[in-house]
Amino acid sequence: MLAVTADDHPSVAGAGPVAVLANPTAGRGRHRGLLPQVLHRLAAAGRPVRPLHAQTADEAEAACRAAVRDGASALVAVGGDGTVHRAVQAVAGTGVPFGPVPAGTGNDFAADTGFPADPLAAVDVIAAALRDGRTRPVDLARMTGADGTDRWYGAVLAAGFDAIVNERANRMRWPSGPRRYDLAILVELARLRPRRYTLRLDGVPHEVDAVLVAVGNCASYGGGMRICPDADPTDGLLDVVVGGRFHRRTLMRVKPRIYRGTHVTHPLVRSYRARTVELSAEGITTYADGERALALPLTVTATPAALHLLR
Repeated sequence: MLAVTADDHPSVAGAGPVAVLANPTAGRGRHRGLLPQVLHRLAAAGRPVRPLHAQTADEAEAACRAAVRDGASALVAVGGDGTVHRAVQAVAGTGVPFGPVPAGTGNDFAADTGFPADPLAAVDVIAAALRDGRTRPVDLARMTGADGTDRWYGAVLAAGFDAIVNERANRMRWPSGPRRYDLAILVELARLRPRRYTLRLDGVPHEVDAVLVAVGNCASYGGGMRICPDADPTDGLLDVVVGGRFHRRTLMRVKPRIYRGTHVTHPLVRSYRARTVELSAEGITTYADGERALALPLTVTATPAALHLLR
């Protein structure tokens, strides 16, 4: 639940258009025809609306940055967590209001910040906030890589088995679709071994051998898996969940419990909370909001009220 008060609702300012980024392939294309309705309902809020055009994820992010730079009064992203992740890079820390329309296979950030699961219902919430001049602040997590690269994320950073599986799946050319991810799971399960991680949580060092490592601003990733079940995107803190020396069979028994968030009671799971998380391990490329992010080592910092949601 979001802990906000009336004082947390700064007005939606600016006379520029509401920029709309839509990913037609999100959710395997099942909401491909949604955009005209989105634009119509947003326009009914009395603001000019400007759809953004992009062919790739990088182009989408660049289009969002350009729209904000050119004076957009708000940004709306229609898609899943990957689309939201790209859009957030443009508005984080700017004060430009943001609205996620959940239309992907994984809509964890939108769900965990209180938006309806139905895309058009979410659009109506966003339109009402635009009409009333209302926003609500939430935290974001800022990653900083060893080379100084900064990226933001809203939901969860995966830095263990799930990140390794994603990296494997992205390297594979066969099979296509969800079967590729399933095959990547089987391959990495066969290779499963704990890795040595060094964590510094608000400066306090921890050495752990682990299979699962997640740093959550929100609770969920992967379409409703509550990997960091107690994470609250308004508390100014990051939740860190570490799954230790799991064997293959144990991991497969525990993994379904992640959907309920009850895995944190397993004796091999440890949970922490910190404002700053420094994380290092050999050979790990992280995934944030389901998107390929930065290689370890990196630092994650909770940034309070970095995003103003149209709610």
